[in-house]
Amino acid sequence: MTLGETPPDPREARNPAEFLARLQALKDWSGLTYRELTARAEALGDVLPRSTVANMLGRTTVPREELLGAFVRACGAPTEEWEAVRKELAVRGAYGREGEPEPAEEAAPDAGAEAGRGAGPGAEAGPGAEAGPGVGAGAGVGSGAEAGPGSGAEAGAGAEAVPVWPGDVPQEPPAGPAPEPPRSGIRRTLVAAVAVTGLVLAAVSVVALVRDGERRPRREQRPPVLTAPAEGPVHIRVIGSGLCLNERRGSSSGQIHQRSCAGADVPRYELKRLAGDHWRIVSVHPDFPVGCAGIPSGGRIPHAALEDSECGDPTRVERFTLEPYGTPAAGWRIVPAGSATPGSCVTVVGDRAAEWSRLTQAPCAADARGQLFSFDRRD
Repeated sequence: MTLGETPPDPREARNPAEFLARLQALKDWSGLTYRELTARAEALGDVLPRSTVANMLGRTTVPREELLGAFVRACGAPTEEWEAVRKELAVRGAYGREGEPEPAEEAAPDAGAEAGRGAGPGAEAGPGAEAGPGVGAGAGVGSGAEAGPGSGAEAGAGAEAVPVWPGDVPQEPPAGPAPEPPRSGIRRTLVAAVAVTGLVLAAVSVVALVRDGERRPRREQRPPVLTAPAEGPVHIRVIGSGLCLNERRGSSSGQIHQRSCAGADVPRYELKRLAGDHWRIVSVHPDFPVGCAGIPSGGRIPHAALEDSECGDPTRVERFTLEPYGTPAAGWRIVPAGSATPGSCVTVVGDRAAEWSRLTQAPCAADARGQLFSFDRRD
């Protein structure tokens, strides 16, 4: 199916199996891989793990409403008709008579992990988990319940009880304050002399440090050197924020963000020169095979994310031109070559000065803010 056609119509489905087939056709229509769908959903504010999409398309029952919405939005289609058909099939098609609640089978097998994220010690118990008769009685223990007679609750906090043996008479403490032992006048004199000596030495040290600091020339902090693109390992540094391109470790979306250059090691980037003054940005990831940075779906989706994925996917834009900006150059633009959205540049979106702001394709701006990079050499 070509990119110019309209998306599949869910109203053609007559049962859950046909509905799932239409969802598979929608994914084929989008031209997105599982990883690209995950990244696209994240850019739209949804959560759509790759394994969840694969499980959903392999089921025989309709997916949950929120999962369906995230999937359809990531594919680039409107959700209203899909949600209406899904609701009708869930109520009348495969889930019993109208008016009955939908069974627990509708929850995806892998949805338990997502639901479990918010389940703490006070999570609501499921069916059959009602508390027995003795549960309520123990609930107050340790939480302010009244202490019974002889429990010691009336005793002051931290007071120790003095044992009284049979036949003994407790001795009362003597009235009045305890007599202060006599202090030696020589001892007081020595302590005062030591204190004065310490203060004098501290004052002399401070004066010496101040004078030494005035004699030493102050080192001015130099700005990072602007570096032109060249083949080999690089830190891709954003001009303006001073942060470098990187992924979030543990995320499978491949979405590229900016973060502190000192920790920008996931992945390590390398530049590779191609024919026709084009470049490829190679990603060497510790958890995935060597990949390439690119724009999904041929760049036809506005503000599509810059992301790392497997190299060689014909639906992705993986070639870039690196164009100098200004005379002398104030930085280099990363321009997707052959994008379906011409005039686009790789751009930091959101708070351009903050760590973990995302990078997408966006219209090249006249001032090039958030669109200039330096390709610093790295070992």
